[in-house]
Amino acid sequence: MNNFYARLLEELENTENDIWVETVLTGEHAGEKRISRSEGNGRSEDPANSAQEPRRIFREQAGHVPRLIICGAGHVSAPIIQMGKMLGFFVTVLEDRPKFADNARAAGADEVICQPFGEGLAGIKGNANSWFVIVTRGHRYDMECLESILGKQYAYVGMMGSRRRTQIVKEQLHKKGVDRAVLDGVHTPIGLKIHAETPEEIAVSVMAEIIQIKNSEKKTGGYSPELLQALTQDDGRKKVLAVIISRKGSAPRSVGTKMLIREDGTCLGTIGGGCIESEVIQKALLMMRAGQPAFRLCTVDMTADAAEEEGMVCGGTVEVMLEMEPV
Repeated sequence: MNNFYARLLEELENTENDIWVETVLTGEHAGEKRISRSEGNGRSEDPANSAQEPRRIFREQAGHVPRLIICGAGHVSAPIIQMGKMLGFFVTVLEDRPKFADNARAAGADEVICQPFGEGLAGIKGNANSWFVIVTRGHRYDMECLESILGKQYAYVGMMGSRRRTQIVKEQLHKKGVDRAVLDGVHTPIGLKIHAETPEEIAVSVMAEIIQIKNSEKKTGGYSPELLQALTQDDGRKKVLAVIISRKGSAPRSVGTKMLIREDGTCLGTIGGGCIESEVIQKALLMMRAGQPAFRLCTVDMTADAAEEEGMVCGGTVEVMLEMEPV
């Protein structure tokens, strides 16, 4: 079992704060990793080594699984739950009516809290990866939810309702002392303006707005629960973790995207498919057969001509970090 990833998994399970992983890419310490709480994504030089030849360091936010917290389990909630699950969110639903709470469970929510909204929200700390959606049955509940949420850390807060209804809620909270700038940051009416009418269309507009905001910030890929489980599983099989650390052109996947290659050729995740992925898999398999090196960098050049021959719409160049995990 990889002790580093076991430690990373423990850190993620026991803290609400964001943490980062740093990997030395070059020099005699290439492949060494550490957990850091200092912010910064992407490649950089090692400041501690600046007097010597600079080492390249790859920093990425390990982060948490994005959490979608839906207040209310009415008719709009079900498609939001389903789309949230499709998009990789851990979906929590708060609802004070048992029958509607059961509907949220049937729709596939990971967690359903059947309590008064204020009590349920009191148990949710919130963090930079918390996405709150307020779709309750009345402005009294909207105000209760919004007041509680605005006291937490969050990535997004959206509230369903007409402009008049949402404005009333905001004005009431402003009178209670909530800062106007904070209230102006609440997305009301919720969702992108696509003239949505049905619950399914409203869900599309809500999740599209969340995706737009989530993907507007340049972030690296992080570690999914499935990947961490595979990395810490003691199954006796060799594995190589492939991570995109830089890209140029129109390469299909972003920096930080990961794929785990097992010695039997099976993979968890993808770094874009096509000949880019195929070449990386072959290099990883050779590493496992030879038992060395334990760490290397490789560059895959997918020029426009090669991409066209492969029938791909993407080209460009990607630099990939390959690290062989100890058995």
